[in-house]
Amino acid sequence: MTHDAGFWVLQALNALQLSMLLFLLSVGLTVIFGLMHFVNLAHGALYALGAYVAASVAGAWGGFWVGLIVAPIAVAAMGVVLYGGLIRRMRRSGPMAQVLVTFGLIFALLDLTRIIWGDVALASDVPALLEGQVRLLGVDYPAYRLFVIGLGLAVLAVLAFVLGRTQIGAMIRAGVDNDAMAACLGIDVERLFFVVFCVGCALAGLAGAVAAPLLSVTPDMGLQILIPVLIVIVIGGLGSLKGAIAGALIYGVVQTFGAVLAPQLSSVLIYALLALVLVTRPTGLFPAKG
Repeated sequence: MTHDAGFWVLQALNALQLSMLLFLLSVGLTVIFGLMHFVNLAHGALYALGAYVAASVAGAWGGFWVGLIVAPIAVAAMGVVLYGGLIRRMRRSGPMAQVLVTFGLIFALLDLTRIIWGDVALASDVPALLEGQVRLLGVDYPAYRLFVIGLGLAVLAVLAFVLGRTQIGAMIRAGVDNDAMAACLGIDVERLFFVVFCVGCALAGLAGAVAAPLLSVTPDMGLQILIPVLIVIVIGGLGSLKGAIAGALIYGVVQTFGAVLAPQLSSVLIYALLALVLVTRPTGLFPAKG
């Protein structure tokens, strides 16, 4: 099997699809970490909320695309509520208090989803436009998974342009490097924090909406994805777009190829890599300057 070129192409596409899904979820969190110095463990719960909203909207109005649009908006609105009621007050409380509060917020949002949707798993159908398979590089690959790859790459391109070529991107980079100096230069750092936090929440909702047709939508899906996302961020480096995509690609490749080439070791390979990075590069591979 390993001598078949199609095998390697298929696994490479699987790794890329997993990487793009993790990138969509981790990029918002890593920028929040880097800019706000805030440990938001509830990011995974927002991802689960986005999946539930997308599945519910798609089921009620019969449209995946409507759910794909509504979910990020709904999760961003939740982000506004969380920022105004909790996050802004906890920013200066220190990492331990932030971890404890957002860890409790995980279970609060978990119970909220159970109250609204119950414990029954929801399913979201793949849109008709993306059903079936596409012949690519000699293998047949699901069209929807190619859509996930394309969407992740498109988000990466947009974020790279905004952060690297626009004024607001320059302000975000200045805030990540040195928020106190950025404030002295006249940048409204608090408003910048708020915008970045809401955009990060929206990206979590988008990741949930994209994952809904691939996975069963369950209340604890946010807990299941939390550890992989934290691994991506630690390997890539906090506050860095380059770190987010690098960490996601490394995780996707190690997890996918490890599962098929060394299934006995697949569960420990990524943790061994994480330990190696922590020992040799404690700040990650591509951390932001700040």
